[in-house]
Amino acid sequence: MKYLLLLFLFVFTVSTQAQQKTISEFTQGFEKKSGFLNLYLQPENGKIFLEVSELNKELLYYPSLAQGIGSNDIGLDRGRLGGEHVVQFEKHGNKIFLVEKNYRYRAISNDPLEQKAVEESFAKSIHFGFEIQAEGSGNYLIDLTPFAIQDALGATDDLASSNQGNYKVETSRSAIYEPMTKNFPMNTEIESIITYVGSKPGRELRSVTPTAEFVTIHQHQSFVALPDEKYKPRVHDPRIGYIGISFFDYASPINEPIEKQYISRHRLIKKNPGSAMSEVVEPIIYYMDRGAPEPIRTALMEGAAWWNQAFEAAGFKNAFQVKLLPLDADPMDIRYNLIQWVHRSNRGWSYGASIIDPRTGEILKGKVTLGSLRVRQDFLIAQGLVGDFTSDTSHVAEITAMALKRLRQLAAHEVGHTLGLPHNYISSIDNRASVMDYPHPLAEQKNGKITLSNAYTQEIGSYDKVSIRYGYGYFENEEKDLDAFVEDAIAKGHRFLTDQDARPDGSENPYTHLWDNGSNATQELKRVCEIRKVVLQNFGENKIPKGQSLATMEEVLVPMYMFHRYQIQGAAKVIAGADYNFAARGDGQFGYKVVSAAAQNEAIDAVLTTLNTDFLALPPQLIGMIPPRPFRQNGNSRELFKGRTGLSFDIMSPAEAASNLTLNYLLNVDRSNRLAMQQAYDKNLPSLNDVLQKLYKQTWGVGSLFSKNDYNGQINRLVAMNTLKHLMALAQNDNATVETKSQVELYLKRIEKQAGENDETAFGLLSLSLLEQYEDNPSSFKRPSLPTIPDGQPIDQDYDWLDACYLD
Repeated sequence: MKYLLLLFLFVFTVSTQAQQKTISEFTQGFEKKSGFLNLYLQPENGKIFLEVSELNKELLYYPSLAQGIGSNDIGLDRGRLGGEHVVQFEKHGNKIFLVEKNYRYRAISNDPLEQKAVEESFAKSIHFGFEIQAEGSGNYLIDLTPFAIQDALGATDDLASSNQGNYKVETSRSAIYEPMTKNFPMNTEIESIITYVGSKPGRELRSVTPTAEFVTIHQHQSFVALPDEKYKPRVHDPRIGYIGISFFDYASPINEPIEKQYISRHRLIKKNPGSAMSEVVEPIIYYMDRGAPEPIRTALMEGAAWWNQAFEAAGFKNAFQVKLLPLDADPMDIRYNLIQWVHRSNRGWSYGASIIDPRTGEILKGKVTLGSLRVRQDFLIAQGLVGDFTSDTSHVAEITAMALKRLRQLAAHEVGHTLGLPHNYISSIDNRASVMDYPHPLAEQKNGKITLSNAYTQEIGSYDKVSIRYGYGYFENEEKDLDAFVEDAIAKGHRFLTDQDARPDGSENPYTHLWDNGSNATQELKRVCEIRKVVLQNFGENKIPKGQSLATMEEVLVPMYMFHRYQIQGAAKVIAGADYNFAARGDGQFGYKVVSAAAQNEAIDAVLTTLNTDFLALPPQLIGMIPPRPFRQNGNSRELFKGRTGLSFDIMSPAEAASNLTLNYLLNVDRSNRLAMQQAYDKNLPSLNDVLQKLYKQTWGVGSLFSKNDYNGQINRLVAMNTLKHLMALAQNDNATVETKSQVELYLKRIEKQAGENDETAFGLLSLSLLEQYEDNPSSFKRPSLPTIPDGQPIDQDYDWLDACYLD
């Protein structure tokens, strides 16, 4: 017992002496990196220590990825930003906690007790707890190593949620990455090599890692001094879209909304505030990643620089600049707004994100990520439209020019997000008034040939200038003058509608679409279909260069055959559609206006033409032209039609994909519900019964449906069967109204009767069998799996339009 007591006293004495060491004594021989938060590296032990010099002082913390995984589907890209956190170091006993305050709930008041009441009503978050290693002069030294090699970005969750396996951080294969661990007067940057170890990796992960059980990335974590209090937040107006912050202010008078919204924007100060045009104290500078090759790099810099046009229109001289990233710069450094060129194994979204002060909405760093494979898809689309490789160089210059035009527009679009702007999908009706829309290449016919001379705009739009003036401009009486400015913009025809209004398949605004052109969706569908017809009629081997595998014609064919895919969605919105605005009382805008009966009927007829056999059938010259994929050439790509004929190109698969696309939009449950009830607005408006009657005639009303067995006859039956499956799925949709279900069931009975009258035919028997299964247990009916439509948008994935990080 005596010896145990002596041992305890010895250990306690040694421990106490270690705790009592000064920071200089403890860190003797360490490599010191002085700056915002002093760092000490102990290379021989692989440790990193941080000196806390000010307790209870707020600072900004955020993680990011310096090196990513390279898969769009997984989403862990090079340069990905994590969320911002206002944190402070707090001492509790022998520990230092990294504590995040809850700025979503506040009391903007001079009364500290009122503020305290809110603070104590909601939870905080302690991100980490550190034991004090040494101290002196009020400063504390903590071991940052476990914090630095944690999974700060939640990569394990991303891998699991994308079905890529269950992984965890393996600390024995993780370490501080010293070359990119840096310190500056206003920010401290820490980079780590992080290795995740797991089993049963998914396909996507296997495709981008040398050994998929061990996944190594570089993770960056930043501590940044928060800006001073001179920035003045600007209140959000829903009529002029801006990304921003929202919070509850419990000090608000009871006659005012408790939820407050500020826009997000960079701080921009004129040198001469009273001057209509002035230079700025500090310009907004975006830096271009040197990893982008030429001529792509120049095109991206030119497109990003368009924003200076908008700032000049707002009264700022040379306020927005684009430069090459300095060779010695750290891309993750808060001081550099960055346009980064990112490689993935497949084409995918580009996005614009920002590091924002959660207290005010001020943008501290803009971060654009551009996927490198997008330009190849744009090249492929142009190749299908105008390519003619009769000679090795035919039309290559024109094709390349269009791809570079798209890159300029894309760079401007993504930078726009980092300036605070969301999507504005209604701008295409107003002469493409905003680069914040999703533009479809404007292909035109001249003398029977396709031209791309006007494929994309090459300047900032008129709405973009309005939005920058609203967000960044000087207004003497801000509340009054901003309101007057917005009303003037509205009077001049500028409108704003965004993702919530455009993305859902069942959305109804007839002017708000993705990847469209023109002021009239139905007329544009007809025009696009004519372009598609010309292209397909002239499609042949000349669409690919000499020496290239003939099987690769399918890559070019897919976007040409599906060239109408986005305008179908646009025209479908006219059906049971309604125009509306984010109107405010007294601003002169209308709130809600149902689309006229004439416009709806025209749209119904136009959409149904895309189910015609003549529209869906491949041109005769393409039948038998595309051979099976050669050895080592992927035939299972998501970019191709999903066939059912083995190695051979399935000539029915294009018609199956296109007809399902049309039926998906036409029989969308929300649209069907609106059709079923819209005669309550006006008895002259088309009803769901009207649409189903026309659809029935178009598909099941074909006279030779049960008999004709040539190519066109098989397409007729394929479309009729797809229609039946969509109708059964709609009838059993939990969101379908009573009116919708009853109308659909009526047509299912009509189809059953017709199939029964033709039960001596194979198709009649198949249809009856499927309907009998449905009738035996309707609630258990699941629409049979159908071939996936080839990817159209950069890569289809779940999208949260409320997220401040916009994917494009």
